[in-house]
Amino acid sequence: MGEQTIIELRNISKQFGDEVVLDNISLNIKDKEFITFLGPSGCGKTTMLRIIAGFLEADDGQVIFEGKDIGSLPPHKRQVNTIFQRYQLFPHLNVYENIAFGLRNRRMKEKDISKKVEEMLALVNLKGFQRRDIASLSGGQQQRVAIARALAVDPRVLLLDEPLAALDLKLRKDMQVELKNIQKRLGITFVFVTHDQQEALSMSDTVVVMDNGKIQQIGSPLDIYNEPKNAFVADFIGESNILDGVMLDDFKAKFSGAVFQCLDKGFAVNEQVDIVIRPEDVDIVPVEKGEIIGTVTSNTFKGIHFEMIVDIQNFKWMIQTTDYYPVGAKIGIEIEPDAIHVMKKSEYSGMFGDYSSFSDEIEHLSDIEEEED
Repeated sequence: MGEQTIIELRNISKQFGDEVVLDNISLNIKDKEFITFLGPSGCGKTTMLRIIAGFLEADDGQVIFEGKDIGSLPPHKRQVNTIFQRYQLFPHLNVYENIAFGLRNRRMKEKDISKKVEEMLALVNLKGFQRRDIASLSGGQQQRVAIARALAVDPRVLLLDEPLAALDLKLRKDMQVELKNIQKRLGITFVFVTHDQQEALSMSDTVVVMDNGKIQQIGSPLDIYNEPKNAFVADFIGESNILDGVMLDDFKAKFSGAVFQCLDKGFAVNEQVDIVIRPEDVDIVPVEKGEIIGTVTSNTFKGIHFEMIVDIQNFKWMIQTTDYYPVGAKIGIEIEPDAIHVMKKSEYSGMFGDYSSFSDEIEHLSDIEEEED
């Protein structure tokens, strides 16, 4: 991966009326990187993308492209191209003309345009679709035409604003793989915006987790999942039990009324902390062997595993296991040192990580997102 920075955001702030949408954001985007802005609706991720594209101007701060401030350049003068959630194809032009549009604007020769359009159609698996009408294409095919059109003009950076949101699940998964492959083949920078954690984790080299107009954490998908910085990140990326704890000493944490060995150090003695334990990292043992003991309050079969809600000292944990335990069963629980992740207290402490009100229906509703800022 190219390690040079291609885009640098320096202290970017943006307000709409009284609402601060971006609060002093600084970020480096590397050349040839697949970087994803991830966060809930309204966190500022789309605004950040639009500022890079030039559709919006920041109130404060600079957008630096390869060392030059491009803050005053209009979108068409920037070496970036954007694919929107609504693909914004020209309905009156066929596939060929849609892809050729940007090339015609650049006064390219017709034979070069033809060669480039062929190349792009091959890249997005739409060979033979040149003369097709846009209206006759499926959503996935329209999506591919939008990608081909955006890439035809050889941008250095491709900006993608929730481009898969309108597709059904199977097609989304296919397109995720395809986009990643296209990015690898072309070796250009992709900046992707999504509220879908799975999408961000499976596609990106780097994930930027945002909330309330601030960057909460930047890291590889593995870092973000295994070493979340605060309760917001831990809760937003996958399922997490987030408990109040105390660091008694280096490598020793107390929570749920018991003392556990852990791998974390560098906290003050008796510092109040947040403890994260992923549902798949809990070991169930006979009650007499358990470090702590819980009661199963619900159990849902998920195809590969059971997802249980377990009451441990009036705090509801989520535990995933391949063994079945009926509601009301008492279980012993063991937690390995490497399954315990200790975080500093933050403004998000106490807001997440207890599954007392959890239900699949609520989970599903949160997937039906409203439009982004």
